[in-house]
Amino acid sequence: MKALGKILGLVILGLLLIIVALGFALTHLFDPNDYKDEIRQIARDKAHIELTLNGDIGWSLFPWLGLELHDAGVATLANPTQPFADLQMLGLSVRVLPLLRREVQMSDVRVEGLNLRLNRDKDGHGNWQDIGKAAPADRQAETPATSTGETGEAAASAEKPAQPIRLDIDSLTVNNARVEYNDEQTGKQFTAESIQLSTGPIHEATNTPVKLTAFLANSQPAVRVRTELNGELRFDRALQRYQFEDMRLSGEAAGDPLQGKTLTFSAQGQLLLDKAANVGQWTGLKLSLNQLRALGELKVNDLDKTPQISGGISIAQFDLAKFVDSIGQTLPAMAEGSLSKVELASRLQATPTSLALEDLNLKLDDSSFSGRLAIEDFAKQALRAQLKADTFNVDRYLPPKSAAANSAAAARKAEVQGSEAAAAGGTTPLPDAPTKGAWSTDRLLPVERLAQLDVDADLNFGQLTLDKLPIQNAALKASGQGGLLKLADLRGELFNGSFEANGTLDVRQSTPKLNLQTRINRVPVERILENQGQNPPVKGLVTLSSNLTGNGNSQKALIDSLNGTASFAINNGVLLNASIEQQLCQGIAVLNRKNLTSTPRGKDTPFQELKGNLTLRNGVASNPDLKVRIPGMTVNGNGDIDLRVLGLDYRVGIIVEGDLSDNPDPACQVGERFRGIELPLRCRGPLELGAKACRLDKDGLGQVAAKLAGERLKEKIDEKLGDKVSPELKNAIKGLFKR
Repeated sequence: MKALGKILGLVILGLLLIIVALGFALTHLFDPNDYKDEIRQIARDKAHIELTLNGDIGWSLFPWLGLELHDAGVATLANPTQPFADLQMLGLSVRVLPLLRREVQMSDVRVEGLNLRLNRDKDGHGNWQDIGKAAPADRQAETPATSTGETGEAAASAEKPAQPIRLDIDSLTVNNARVEYNDEQTGKQFTAESIQLSTGPIHEATNTPVKLTAFLANSQPAVRVRTELNGELRFDRALQRYQFEDMRLSGEAAGDPLQGKTLTFSAQGQLLLDKAANVGQWTGLKLSLNQLRALGELKVNDLDKTPQISGGISIAQFDLAKFVDSIGQTLPAMAEGSLSKVELASRLQATPTSLALEDLNLKLDDSSFSGRLAIEDFAKQALRAQLKADTFNVDRYLPPKSAAANSAAAARKAEVQGSEAAAAGGTTPLPDAPTKGAWSTDRLLPVERLAQLDVDADLNFGQLTLDKLPIQNAALKASGQGGLLKLADLRGELFNGSFEANGTLDVRQSTPKLNLQTRINRVPVERILENQGQNPPVKGLVTLSSNLTGNGNSQKALIDSLNGTASFAINNGVLLNASIEQQLCQGIAVLNRKNLTSTPRGKDTPFQELKGNLTLRNGVASNPDLKVRIPGMTVNGNGDIDLRVLGLDYRVGIIVEGDLSDNPDPACQVGERFRGIELPLRCRGPLELGAKACRLDKDGLGQVAAKLAGERLKEKIDEKLGDKVSPELKNAIKGLFKR
């Protein structure tokens, strides 16, 4: 038995020596470079590609089937003279015996200088779409046809389900690779250059370390990105499960959109793709973009249908204004310090065409928002918002007034101050009507953007500051589609009063059209004016209803075209810095032909109610029925308020009872013959002057005096004539003194 074992050992050893000798003879006596034409033909017949072999082919046979290709290229049979890929060197070694078991055991695989060119022509056809396709009919005649036996074998093998090949590779290294993509339809070009890829051992169901670096570039717009990717790749083809663990992506981006600035980015997490379950997910997500930091997780379902994305995201507090500046963008002008504290946390729901932030918690400077914010259709910009906020100052985020608007406001302010100084005493001539415009000509609305807007908003604020007005419990419901914006409801509480409004804004034409209905209930009018930086001419609780229309895209254009109706009432009010009582006493003294001996007892005039109706035509409000209830007098008036220059022009008639104080001025006492006489006032000047713009109407006062004189004369005629003449004659004599 020992001898037999020794003999078998010698036989096996001999066979191994023979195999090694044959391998040595094949690799040294057989030169594959002599068979390049045959190799090219096999590539055409089997792989349907055009193979270019400009360099030498190096190889070894056993125990490794080693291969080295130098200066090789690959083209499609449709364009054999235009290679879509070439490389400087490809080196790999495969164990021979495992191939018989459909196992691929490789040593290090090296690829040097790979250059891949992908091109889509003007007809939208990509050169990669021809890879593996047979040559066109006019080229098939140029290549030898394969035998029917081979075709039959191929068909028979195609019917059998392919068995997965087991991979076992020591490492993969790609140096200095380049990928280029050109689209002749759009003129865009994308490149990935200096690609460096290295991996550890590649085995099924085990972690494979991967490192990839590259420089990416895009032509329209011009963008260049440096990237580095690290992690461990794990795959199980039988389960169709692929994982990228401890993924770390980082890099920098620069280019035209960044306006010379640099964006530094990084992303981390665990990636999973389960094709069997049609699920993908990114857990442990960490993202940074310059100073922005975010955490979260994402999951994608229904990968075989319409992908459904869900998850959550949290963005730590950061300075949004500085972030936007760091990526070369510019925000609209705002108050200093705006958008300096922004923080967000939300659940996320998305599809390829929509995005929704559910259970949103957003902190914006000193404001906190909660609710839902969604874009239901990216293409239509369909925005949906249901938000609640504690406080929000709109003024903080509005652009400041332009230089032209400030200049116009300054000119008007100077005009008002001049009129106010001239009117201070109440005995000066009637103030001039204002001439300076009160409204800005700056563009008010982004019509083009509003015309494309698809929005449905439901907003609520604990306190909303708008145009310096502190509005409590504000609510807004608005919608817009196809260029027609609807304000369904705007309401709130203001200085213990309330207001509400609704209307439409039509931007389907180049000139916007506004239709607005408002209702203000018992709001202190002086508080509104004070918040606008104006000196109020009146105090009181205003109630206002209006239905107005206007056209234009500036304050001036809207006011100039303002039409509609309104009614107003101010209760429990005071006309400030305007002693109407004193002016009336002066009028009564004139009628009494006496001089006032007392000084004015007060500079204000209280009233119980001031009310009227307005009809607006092209920015001018006509008021035919002004009525004011003042203790001791009745006031009626009519006139116009020119909203274009904020000026007033009124004729007012006052029926007074005279000085009813404990110590009345004798000159201001109303005798029996003066009772029921209406004293005329004329009010003209800037609206801010209020009652300070009113003066005795001397012409009207002369008519009153003449009327009183006529009545006095009639009384004298009655006394003198008595019953001595007929009534007809007395009436004829009286008629001679009628005016």
